[in-house]
Amino acid sequence: MEETAIVFTQLAVALGLGLLVGLQRQRTESSMAGVRTFPLVTVLGALAAHLSISFGGWVLGAGLVAVAGLAVMANLAAAATAESVDPGLTTEVALLLMYAVGAYLVVGSQAVAVAVAGGLAVLLQLKKPLHRAARRIGDRDFRSIIQFVLISLVILPVLPDRSFGPYGVFNLREIWWMVVLIVGIGMAGYLAYRVLGTGKGTVLTGILGGLISSTATTVSYARYAQSAPSSLRLGSGVILMASSVVFLRVLLELAVVAPKTLSAAGPPLVILLGWMVLLALVEARGRNDSSQELADHGNPSELRSALGFAALYALILLAVATVNEKFGDRALYGVALLSGLTDMDAITLSTGKLMQSGELPFATGFRLILLASLSNLAFKLGIVRLLGGKRLFRRLFRFFALAIALGLALFFFWPS
Repeated sequence: MEETAIVFTQLAVALGLGLLVGLQRQRTESSMAGVRTFPLVTVLGALAAHLSISFGGWVLGAGLVAVAGLAVMANLAAAATAESVDPGLTTEVALLLMYAVGAYLVVGSQAVAVAVAGGLAVLLQLKKPLHRAARRIGDRDFRSIIQFVLISLVILPVLPDRSFGPYGVFNLREIWWMVVLIVGIGMAGYLAYRVLGTGKGTVLTGILGGLISSTATTVSYARYAQSAPSSLRLGSGVILMASSVVFLRVLLELAVVAPKTLSAAGPPLVILLGWMVLLALVEARGRNDSSQELADHGNPSELRSALGFAALYALILLAVATVNEKFGDRALYGVALLSGLTDMDAITLSTGKLMQSGELPFATGFRLILLASLSNLAFKLGIVRLLGGKRLFRRLFRFFALAIALGLALFFFWPS
């Protein structure tokens, strides 16, 4: 009786998933298959899987061939009657996939089958936005994607996963994994901007700029504000928002490489993130300059930049291990101050790794990251003074001073 209930549940889920995808196809007026055909094919896949348990896997294969044959016959019949036939293969492939989903409900994981069917429905529905996004992505953007594939799917798997060097801090696989993480965050921001386009206002421009590179965004908008004095508030709003995103990047990086540290490092960083966002929104209120484009940061997945970050990360790993061994935890604050000046990612990842492994106390680790972030804010303020002129510097100084003051209060008074 219990086995019968399981079978009925599987068939019901197959029916529901088929209806979901079939309804989407019906709404697009697909002549091949719609709200009735997709449920039938999905249930057929489930029944074929049950039959294959008793009669062998050939039953599943025969069912797949039959569905493919029916799709071919339907296209031939449509062509013979001079009906307009969609030259694409989307519906045909979706039919075959839903047959496989129905079978996988029986022989595999129900959660995976549901996720695949749901993802298929979303993918089919996003046809127009995806086509628009593809048109927006040019040769340079596609080259960036290919280079990210090279970094993440070609280089990473072949690197050895073993520790070596002084204090055993070097591991090529781990170091390159950090490169993949940082380049991935930058690529996400870069592609989001390319897909969304220009004219999205100060806040979104700052967010995307912070994801790609907050330092480069600061440099670009400091120069822009200097050359166009009327854009002073725009420049300061974008710089503030981009600098706020640094703390979001830090939290994302810790969540990936050192999830155990979030309970200690997360709350003060979230407080500082919220404070910075509030300051940025105060400066950007009522400002929505749709004529501004995000500054060109170059290819975020360039191999040379990836190798540069890998070298910097390895150097900071060695510096942290050496200083910790020879001088103790307190001497690490100097390393954090120096490394935070130009790059928050390397010190965040190296410190998070040490906290995750238990080599560094959480109370010390989050303070190192916090101090590095304040050093990074001070460095950006220096960039503003150098490139943006006195007016922009005075405008941003009060906001950065408030952020640094809160950060110092958290550094000294947050409970260990």
